[in-house]
Amino acid sequence: MSKATVDRFEEDLAVLIVDGGERILPRAQLPSDAREGDVVDLATGKVDAQATAALREQVRQARDRALAKAPPPGDFDL
Repeated sequence: MSKATVDRFEEDLAVLIVDGGERILPRAQLPSDAREGDVVDLATGKVDAQATAALREQVRQARDRALAKAPPPGDFDL
């Protein structure tokens, strides 16, 4: 459990995804530059820029694959 993804912020709390589960920490325990979608190294307390970029690329590719399989808008049967 050395890395977590920032899922969202709720007031003074940060909701992180760690090993497929949620973990809630005070927002103040994260780096001040952390934002939603960032990967944080819990051991160092810093945003891992490389891991964040890799995760964003994986999400972009997954979104592109999903859109490529989607039927055209308005083309459906009731």
